[in-house]
Amino acid sequence: MTSVQARRLVAAAFSSVVVLMGLASTAEAQTQWKWRDANGAIQYSDRPPPPGTPEQFILARPSGSRAANRPAPAAVPASAPSSELKQVDELDARKRKAEAEEKARQQAQKKAEEERAAKARAENCERARAYQRSLNDGIRIARTNANGEREILDDKGRAAEMQRTQEIIDSSCR
Repeated sequence: MTSVQARRLVAAAFSSVVVLMGLASTAEAQTQWKWRDANGAIQYSDRPPPPGTPEQFILARPSGSRAANRPAPAAVPASAPSSELKQVDELDARKRKAEAEEKARQQAQKKAEEERAAKARAENCERARAYQRSLNDGIRIARTNANGEREILDDKGRAAEMQRTQEIIDSSCR
């Protein structure tokens, strides 16, 4: 075999491969559906358009497919919402549910905070009343002053403590 014959053979093989690839791509392209959806956007798929798509919106079919081969659309009542409306309704329902859950969570958090505050007030009230009883019973009360020295309350200091304790009771014991 001469070099010219070898070149011709390679060229023929190459052109055969190119032709086969072209046929494969057109066969693949012919298996695609093309249609315009409800929003006006062009859709491409290897599956037929959804039931209820008008025939005039179908722009291309696979080569073996005819309008008769297409499955008949299911009987849809006129009052039934489209899939888009169902999706919108589902999204609205999810949004309402999330908002309700958030509101319930905030209410529970507020209630828990109020309960903590009420418990703290009740504890402060009880401590203040116990301290007031100690002051009224005349029990000797000792404190540590700013210098770190221990000092015992005199009558004047006891009266000031009783007044301060009564103010705490008035604000905490409602």
